[in-house]
Amino acid sequence: MTGPHDDWTCVNPSNETPHSSAESMPEAGPDAAAAPTTTATRRRRRLPLIAGLAAGALVVAGGAATAYESARKSVTLDIDGETRTVETFSGSVAGLLDAQGVEVGERDAVTPDADAALRDGSQVVVRSGHELTVDVDGEQDDVWVTALDAEEALRGLDARGSDVSLVASRSGDRASLPLQLDADQPVAVVADGTTTVVDDGSVGLEAILQGLGLTVDDDDHVFVERQTAKTEGDPAVRIVIERVETKKVTKKVAVDHKSRTEKDADRYADQGSTVAQEGKDGERTLTYRVTTVDGDVVAKKKLSDKVTTKPVTEVVVEGTKERPEPEPEPAPKETSSSSSSSSSSSSSGSTSKATGSAPAGVWADLAQCESGGNPATNTGNGYYGLYQFSAQTWQAMGGSGLPSENSAAEQTRIAKKLQAQSGWGQWPGCAAKLGLL
Repeated sequence: MTGPHDDWTCVNPSNETPHSSAESMPEAGPDAAAAPTTTATRRRRRLPLIAGLAAGALVVAGGAATAYESARKSVTLDIDGETRTVETFSGSVAGLLDAQGVEVGERDAVTPDADAALRDGSQVVVRSGHELTVDVDGEQDDVWVTALDAEEALRGLDARGSDVSLVASRSGDRASLPLQLDADQPVAVVADGTTTVVDDGSVGLEAILQGLGLTVDDDDHVFVERQTAKTEGDPAVRIVIERVETKKVTKKVAVDHKSRTEKDADRYADQGSTVAQEGKDGERTLTYRVTTVDGDVVAKKKLSDKVTTKPVTEVVVEGTKERPEPEPEPAPKETSSSSSSSSSSSSSGSTSKATGSAPAGVWADLAQCESGGNPATNTGNGYYGLYQFSAQTWQAMGGSGLPSENSAAEQTRIAKKLQAQSGWGQWPGCAAKLGLL
């Protein structure tokens, strides 16, 4: 639609008084007089007065003046809020718009209809059609409106849903709307947690954002929506800027390690289990694409999920080998001298087993059998050191810390103390093997 121009704005602007009644007649008819002009001055010519025709000439001139005045009308023309009064000879709304050079498209609105007749004092309103993107309860659609401003458009769209807003057109970091925001009221701007009121709501969206120094990037959302004015003069429309950010987020989570038990045929079953390989948790790395609106997560999509550090399986070894039964000692020969000696020896041997006075090297043999002779042994099954003490027994006998943390001499001292108190049965397998039971 194009803007207007006057088809008739002034008649006889010089207020010149005609010299005769014949001079007051227009030279051409009313249609010619209605041709567009901004300062229309009627050119006149003198006509000779002929006897007998003068009276007739006056009658004709008077009738033409009456028709001329009745054809001319004063009409108010409102085009998208810009109002002006024009003088016209057009008989219809369509004729007026054509004479004013106003082109009306199929999406524009004209009131009254283009075919309506014009009368003096008529008002003709023309509203341009605008295509807008509307968000209704989260669903977007394109519509055409002929509203004067965004506030009027939103009022007309209220019936579409409970939550209606206009979506600004985007071009890179620019946001625009083909309507002024509010022709009569100020406008509120909500952005970055702050609400600002702009007094002049009749300016465009882009001008308001520039005036406040607000920038938007490609992802940001810009909406225009209605709000309830608490008092007269409060904004009825607000601009809402939603900061949208999309980024990759990496998260690391532990991968539990597994445990496996293996059998060892070379290890005695009574030695218990031992940890051959310490277990260790692994690590999994997950990558997401996360979208936030004003800091709140609205979308999250997993992009990758892979184990970046493999877990180490714990390996526990258990022995399956049975200890052999100790060979019986050969019986001594029965002699009078040896009998006494044997009796004495037997008595001595019994004392040895009961009191811990073991034959020379027996403690070394016992340590070799229990732990391979390693005083720092920690099998992982709750037994420690040369003689495979449990922590509870060790501490009950007055030992400090763990057996494997003490010297071989200290471990032997405590072992002798235990044997003197409870006998060789504290080491059933190895004591039997060594013939101490």
